[in-house]
Amino acid sequence: MDDRQIIALFNARSEQAIAELEKKYGGAIRKTAGNILADRQDVEECVNDTYLGVWNTIPPQEPDPLFSYVCRIARNQAVKRCHRETAQKRNRQYDLALDELAECIPSTVDVEMEHDARELADAVSRFLASLRYEDRFCFLRRYFYADAVSDIAAQLRWSSHRVSVRLSRVREKLHHTLKEEGLLE
Repeated sequence: MDDRQIIALFNARSEQAIAELEKKYGGAIRKTAGNILADRQDVEECVNDTYLGVWNTIPPQEPDPLFSYVCRIARNQAVKRCHRETAQKRNRQYDLALDELAECIPSTVDVEMEHDARELADAVSRFLASLRYEDRFCFLRRYFYADAVSDIAAQLRWSSHRVSVRLSRVREKLHHTLKEEGLLE
């Protein structure tokens, strides 16, 4: 079944949409979540949360391509779960005290910081758009989907060393570009 047909099932609110999404992209969703989460049970819960997220956003969204949309939701779910798991390991009493104190202390996040973050995100997007396909593919697979270098190499039929070198050069180029734009000191 192609992406348009799956989206049509979601728009019709058919539960078959989830089954078709699982059939077509279940492996990619598990891999994306598994690259971030170590526990298999957490990965499965993340997969279920991803299906729920897709169900809740289509409609009104009409994602094209569906693969990227679904993997982005899976990645975001996995990152949230990872943060939640690491947050539970902190001193809960201390965090509670800080939360109470936060009510009377203004936030350190301000409009200028938000603007700077948006400007940085825009610069990275422009940088990625300027890259050749292979470099952009390597960068996104490694730093967005958290794929292993060996997995990226297998997908491109390259050596792991070649992927590592390409990633190193792209990082250097990104650093240089951000410095030129005045976004790094």
